[in-house]
Amino acid sequence: MVFKRELKNKKIDIELFFEERKEVLNCWYTGKILEDIREGVEYQKSIPESKRFSTLLRDADQKKQTLVQPRAGVALIEEHIELLRYLEQEADLLPTTIDAYTRQNKYIEAEKGIQRSKEAGRSLLNGFPAVNWGVENCRKVIESLKKPVQVRHGTPDARLLAEITLAAGFTSFEGGGISYNIPYAKSVALEKSLKDWQYINRLIGYYEENGVRVNLEPFGPLTGTLVPPFISNTIAIIEGLLALEQGVKSITLGYGQLGNLVQDAAAIISLKEIANEIFNKFGYKDYELTTVFHQWMGGFPEDEARAFGVISSGAVAAALAKATKVIVKTPHEALGIPTKEANLQGLKATKQVVNMFYEQTMDRSENLEKEIKIIKNEVRYLLERVIEAGNGDLALGVVKSFEAGILDVPFAPSIYNKGKIMPARDNNGAVRVLDAGFVPISKEMLEFHKEKIQERADFENREPGFQMLVDDIYAISKGRLVGRPRKI
Repeated sequence: MVFKRELKNKKIDIELFFEERKEVLNCWYTGKILEDIREGVEYQKSIPESKRFSTLLRDADQKKQTLVQPRAGVALIEEHIELLRYLEQEADLLPTTIDAYTRQNKYIEAEKGIQRSKEAGRSLLNGFPAVNWGVENCRKVIESLKKPVQVRHGTPDARLLAEITLAAGFTSFEGGGISYNIPYAKSVALEKSLKDWQYINRLIGYYEENGVRVNLEPFGPLTGTLVPPFISNTIAIIEGLLALEQGVKSITLGYGQLGNLVQDAAAIISLKEIANEIFNKFGYKDYELTTVFHQWMGGFPEDEARAFGVISSGAVAAALAKATKVIVKTPHEALGIPTKEANLQGLKATKQVVNMFYEQTMDRSENLEKEIKIIKNEVRYLLERVIEAGNGDLALGVVKSFEAGILDVPFAPSIYNKGKIMPARDNNGAVRVLDAGFVPISKEMLEFHKEKIQERADFENREPGFQMLVDDIYAISKGRLVGRPRKI
């Protein structure tokens, strides 16, 4: 499916949008019945505020409360409803995680997966195939629940998925043209994914223009593997800017836990502060901005008790940083897809911690303020280079920046990502830059990263290098934060 539209950071003309929409809806039979977009808008208007994602996020942000949300999704309608009802006991917000076939727009394979699941009497897909089920069946999910439901997926081209799920009453949609391409796909061109996500953002903007607020959440953790905060924060802000241009008004920017409490808190605090600064600088005033903290996305200990330790550490960081919500892991992370019981246990542990820390605030210590300042300065510097690369156009700047390695995500599979930047932890477990590759960092900041890595190298009596990074990747699953040599 290819629609000829030039990539530039400009709101899509509504007539052009509807022309492209015809092609999107004709991709699969469940889309063809959605010709009248007003029907989906009217259905969304019938949803009570208690089931609207943006409302709960806004209220929680005002109270400085951290909401909890799991990941979950299975293939069959009734089983999916049963799973979400079970998690609804503890979750403040609910997900619908989409299956891998749908993420790759392989709807025929998803259809076969549904049939096999029916025959087996259990889910043989790793998520919920919303496109195949269509609007009416998806509405059964929404109408069976008391809490707001978000679409969580990982799809470079999620246009049809967005059309169906928004019309079905999902009130939040996750992803972006960078964050659901570079970490998820190997050979999807950025120009295409950015244009596809402009369409999705314009669709959300259309609902907004017609009285319906749909929340958008770019995927903050990216690869989830030691991504330096200034990289993930810059990309989150870029995706926020691209969404605002298309008319999105409720945006949740995210960050994935790295493990050092001060750095994690600084990352979330700075993300919200500098996003507001930059959004306003670009002329956007009328929006709601919230944050999401993702518990540790890397390797987990196999032992459940130790896994709960990792989960709880993420809950502490989210609560102290006053993230608006936290995405919860389970004690079965090292073992594969978790049971619903394990999922609920992760929610209970997290909710216990965030409730205990609700009245507590993290002291803006000298170290915390220093980290906040560092991240903000690095984000400003990098974003300026991206805009320069596009001669003032942010969307074009993203494409040019990835081509040049100005934007670079560690360990991403995409052939459009240089993969030259190399992170490592410092002696306190904060993630620093071991090798910047082609990513522009000021001379002062480069020296800072070098000094912090060298401090660790001196402590461990070894040279800074790739082995540090390897050791760090496996450290938490082995019970540590910093990947020390065995003799330490």
